Amino acid sequence: MIDRMTWPLAMHDMTLGESRDARTAVSVMGEEEFRAFYERTARPLWAYLSRITGDRQKADDYLQEAYYRFYRAGRQYESESHRRNSLFQIATNLVRDAARRSRRYEEVPLQTDDSAAGPTLHSPAPNPERQVAMRNDVTRALKQLDPAQRELLWLAYAQGVSHQEISEILGVRAISVRTLLLRARRKLAAILERGQ
Repeated sequence: MIDRMTWPLAMHDMTLGESRDARTAVSVMGEEEFRAFYERTARPLWAYLSRITGDRQKADDYLQEAYYRFYRAGRQYESESHRRNSLFQIATNLVRDAARRSRRYEEVPLQTDDSAAGPTLHSPAPNPERQVAMRNDVTRALKQLDPAQRELLWLAYAQGVSHQEISEILGVRAISVRTLLLRARRKLAAILERGQ
């Protein structure tokens, strides 16, 4: 398995045409600039992909492919947030395309370890058993949400992404994000109240 933190150095199996495309991209975004961008964004992107796919190995694969496509695009960006949003949009589209190809969506369980930053429960828990029970309840509830609702909730509350950025990443109208988040939160709360 390729270490996702050193992946930019492992682009050795490109074809000649692809390497020419990559050299063109370098002229737009230099190698050092790309490495610095990768260092700043790889962990949050991997955590996002891990949560929405529920599979760490798939997250590794999508992460590599997202950076490869981002690098090959060789686009100019208005700002760091525009560049980051473009990367997250590429990654989101990769996951969606894979889901369309398989004609089904997989469940997205929350991981029970702390290796990837995930949503935290802000209410005080008197003991560790209560925290585990709460995490299990949220995990079960999230499994019952639509994949798009999980993506929205993750971006808004785990990543702290603005509504405008969510709009760009997920390809929905900015004016709709607030309503979609409200519906996702209500559905999650209803599932949690039912205790399913």
